[in-house]
Amino acid sequence: MEQQDFLETETARSLLDQLLSDSRLYTTSQDYKNLLDFVVRLRNFAPFNAMLLQVQKPGLSYAASASDWKYRFDRTPKEGARPLLILWPFGPVALVYDVLDTDGKTLPDGVPSFFASGTITKDRFDTFASLMWRKKIERFFVDAGDCNAGLIRMVSRGCTPKDHTHYRIHINRNHDAPLQFATLTHELGHLFLGHLGPDKNLNVPCRPQMTHSQCELEAESVAYLVCARNGVFCKSEQYLKDYVSQQTTVDDIDLYQVMRVTGQIESLLGLTGHTKFEKPKPAKKRN
Repeated sequence: MEQQDFLETETARSLLDQLLSDSRLYTTSQDYKNLLDFVVRLRNFAPFNAMLLQVQKPGLSYAASASDWKYRFDRTPKEGARPLLILWPFGPVALVYDVLDTDGKTLPDGVPSFFASGTITKDRFDTFASLMWRKKIERFFVDAGDCNAGLIRMVSRGCTPKDHTHYRIHINRNHDAPLQFATLTHELGHLFLGHLGPDKNLNVPCRPQMTHSQCELEAESVAYLVCARNGVFCKSEQYLKDYVSQQTTVDDIDLYQVMRVTGQIESLLGLTGHTKFEKPKPAKKRN
């Protein structure tokens, strides 16, 4: 049976309905628009297969079969990599792999959606989890594609002034440690800049309503500063350059808050290394 013929059967329709119901991925208009954009972007797959890939791994940017990765990009699936399923004529299914689950020759420029390199190791990154949890900020790894670096959300609000509000930061477990650190600092930037609302326990101010673009520019500015000051280099610099040249000026952000929050995040993660000064010596008494 040809693939398109199979998709017209009641079995395929039932499968699609069950996938959408169980995954609960497309309950808002924005989620639905993201799905359509994803199907447009993955032109090397049939539309139904592109949707299956999005359901299995939201945020996926590139996928191909093991033979295609080897032949076209000289890359192979990582040991233990989890394959993704698509429908295939006479198959009935075939296996493909996310770009993040492959190793080999360096990918062409611009293929990875996000990039970072630097001195932050996995062990060092893991030490941040306990430091953040003291403030009820939880690090939570998720299995996502290259386009999904992370996000932050409020889990529960403290009932009394002494109770800390519980926040959760999603981090893509498939990214390496420097990129996870860049994601972490960006999401912490949103929190401490007040983009999620005020929080007295965390010294987060109440700030006027900002546009999405302004919030992203501020958070990325914080991420750039924290990362660069701690030996991690990512795409923030180019992002900020493009943003400022095309859309806005520094008048649209609060530089004081950006600098304040940069220091706040460094303190939270134990990254402070400020200059120490000797205490002034007492003046000698004159005879």
